[in-house]
Amino acid sequence: MKISFHGACREVTGSCTLVETKKTKFLVDCGMFQGEDFVSSRNFDDFEFKASEIDFVLLTHAHIDHCGRLPKLFKDGFRGKIYCTAATRDLTTLMLTDSAKIIASEALSHGVDPFYSEDDVFFVSKLFKEMPYNEEIIVAGDIRIRLKNSGHILGSSFFEVWAKEGGQEKKMVFSGDLGNSPARIIRDLDIADGADLVFIESTYAGQEHESREEGQKQIRKAIIDCVKNGGTLMIPIFALEKVQEILYELNDLVENKKIPFVPMFLDSPLAIKATEIYKNYEYLYDKESTELIVSGDDLFDFPGLEFTLSAQQSKTINGLKPPKVILAGGGMCMGGRIQYHLKFNLDDENSHVLLVAYQVRGSLGRKLMTGHKSVVVDNSNIPVRAKVSRVNSYSAHADHSALLSWLKKIKNPKPQHVFVVHGEEESNFKFKEDASKKIKTNFIIPEYGQTYEF
Repeated sequence: MKISFHGACREVTGSCTLVETKKTKFLVDCGMFQGEDFVSSRNFDDFEFKASEIDFVLLTHAHIDHCGRLPKLFKDGFRGKIYCTAATRDLTTLMLTDSAKIIASEALSHGVDPFYSEDDVFFVSKLFKEMPYNEEIIVAGDIRIRLKNSGHILGSSFFEVWAKEGGQEKKMVFSGDLGNSPARIIRDLDIADGADLVFIESTYAGQEHESREEGQKQIRKAIIDCVKNGGTLMIPIFALEKVQEILYELNDLVENKKIPFVPMFLDSPLAIKATEIYKNYEYLYDKESTELIVSGDDLFDFPGLEFTLSAQQSKTINGLKPPKVILAGGGMCMGGRIQYHLKFNLDDENSHVLLVAYQVRGSLGRKLMTGHKSVVVDNSNIPVRAKVSRVNSYSAHADHSALLSWLKKIKNPKPQHVFVVHGEEESNFKFKEDASKKIKTNFIIPEYGQTYEF
């Protein structure tokens, strides 16, 4: 059996792992590389394997760094099934459709051909094969799989994979992205019983998250200060999980009168549409959220909140006198309507940018987070006079302690090899160093394009 890595190696983007047995070839995820200049992006590069030879894809969840190159895979010849949960199928189709529009627009502005189109997304959407959690399924003569809840976003999974070769069967566990449990809305992540090989993400290895209570406290203070100063509070958000969690918190703050009234805007068509999909999967919610729904509470709507779906509605927001709160995509400030609001408000010392998402290297959000005094937004150089702060409570990723705890519980069998992926290089090595002291196994930090044989 051969395993090779085609993304998310010593970086947090582009997840794509190829597994080859004598009979079968499959991918775990096929994500887009993010945080880079569009024209020089590796997303244009040819795959290091023949797409037409891939039998199927195991898709862990709908974030674009895990699903974003699926249409390119189809365009290059892939015609197999894509196994995932029903919620992941619906959210991925939404995300890829939006991505195709952005790619087409950016390609046109740079005078190049897009690396996939909306037609490719349409055809990819026909390849999804819905799977429930905790049900074992044979997907090839030598491969069987099972999905378990990873607690990351709605419908997210980690995969248990059994591969039989030469009369022996090896079990692999692919973590995808592990959630920051207990989280708002969705259920806590599951545990894998055992594995021979484990592939574990390390996005927040070496870091510990603040408590949810601390996060709500910081959001509450930011809103109170926004009203007091007559400023604009901007919260860059991702359309999946992040915005739903923040809406959940705001719902609690507003309905329990913990903050003064202030107009709030969800200014992201993608987030608005994703939130509607969330409402179709209430059976995946945790107990607390389910009880609120049963009591008649709409988790994602409250007095003062306006959904601005159209571009015209969005443009009217900056014409309204502060104070106001704007939640807008994208979460790393790269593209999306947040750029329009940053351009309009960053030079205002009464305004505030509250970062609640991971900021990949090279992104505008990372520059704001690290204290740049001026930034380029939509080809304009903007001085940063607004306050910029970060809340580390709402990560949808497990922190260092949670990653280690999850891995330690994989015992029957105990992993012989653990691949540390989907993290910046420093995080990879921090996790390897600490985990090696507590778990006696072989930890490997793969490089892009590297192949291992078992």
